[in-house]
Formats: sequence, structure tokens, C-alpha cells
Amino acid sequence: MTEQTAPGAAKHDGSARARATRFTARDLLNVAIFAVIYFVIVFVIAMLGIISPIAMLLTLPLSAIAAGIPYMLFLTRVRHAGPVALFGLVVGLLYLMVGHPWASTLLTIGLSVLAELILRAGGYRSAWAAIWAYTAFSAWFLGPWIPLFLDREEYLRSNGMTAMGAEYVAAFNETVTVPAVLGMVVLTVLCGFLGALLGTRLLRKHFARAGLA
Repeated sequence: MTEQTAPGAAKHDGSARARATRFTARDLLNVAIFAVIYFVIVFVIAMLGIISPIAMLLTLPLSAIAAGIPYMLFLTRVRHAGPVALFGLVVGLLYLMVGHPWASTLLTIGLSVLAELILRAGGYRSAWAAIWAYTAFSAWFLGPWIPLFLDREEYLRSNGMTAMGAEYVAAFNETVTVPAVLGMVVLTVLCGFLGALLGTRLLRKHFARAGLA
């Protein structure tokens, strides 16, 4: 015997699905809260780079691990297209406000759109899609270094660098080479993957509750 669904129930289910695909005030609140948390975690850890250029290269990848936990918690609240891309926009603008170049902001937004597409491919219900989305997004750490690649001398003369003192700039010039930066970015993406795995493990109950498998 075929089970039939009452017309009223079908209508209610359809309206619930329609609401699930729309932006709500809760979506905007989640984006704002988790974008700020992500920004603060990465910013605070990155500040350790004041110690020395080597410390900067080593601590930036660690920030991708630490920030992976709130990012993955944020993804358990994503049910439809939009919030992840908006998250990247907010993060990019926050870093623009503290001195990152426009190129870095554009890269951050582009990678957040890529993360959105990865999640969409998983139907916003795949834990592995969430893990790869954060891994891809973590490549934004390349963005702040774009001016260094384009004009190293101008970068070393920038206000942010000269404020660190002549000794720091000299050490930076010797230590922070293009290969070193590219290696750091690759390591950061790898740490993004590890951070996503760690976040998934720590937030297993949240993932189960959100229906992410």
C-alpha cells in the first residue's frame, strides 16, 4: 500500500524548504559573529610575527589550525548558498581595514566563492565538502604577500615595515624570500586541512546534529 502525504503537510514541507534557501536574520548574525571570531584568532596569532620574521613564517600556518575550529562550527549552521561567500567578504574587508591590500581582499572573496561551490557540490550536507571548503579558503594567506611579489623594495619601504625598525627590516629582507613565502602558504593550506579535521572531530556532535555526514 502506497503511503500518501496530506496536502497540508506537503504544503508545509514545501514552505519549510523554501525558507531554508533564503537569507534570514540568523544567517547574517552567524556570519557576523563567526567572521569576527575568525578574524580575531588569526590576527592575534599573526601578531606573534612581531618577535621576528621567522616567528611570523612559523606562526601564520598555526593560525589556520586554530581558526579552523570556529570556521567549521560556522559551517554546521550553513544550509544554503550565500553565507560562506558573505563570510569571506566580511573577513576580507576586516583585513582591508587593518592594512591588507585590495588584492588580498579580492583573493579572499574569490576563495570564499570557491568554498561556497565546494559546499554546494556536497549539497551543504557533506562533512568532507566542509573540510575541503576550509582548506581552499585557507589559501587566502597568500593575499597579503602579493605586494611583496610585485615590488619587494617598495614593500620594504612601506610604513608597516619601517615601523618595525631597521634591524627587523634587515632580518626580514634576508629571511622572507619568495620561496619562503610560497612554502609558508603551502604549509598554511596543509594546516587549514588539519584545522578542518580537528574542528570536525571536536565538533562531531554539532556535525551530527546538522546532518553533515
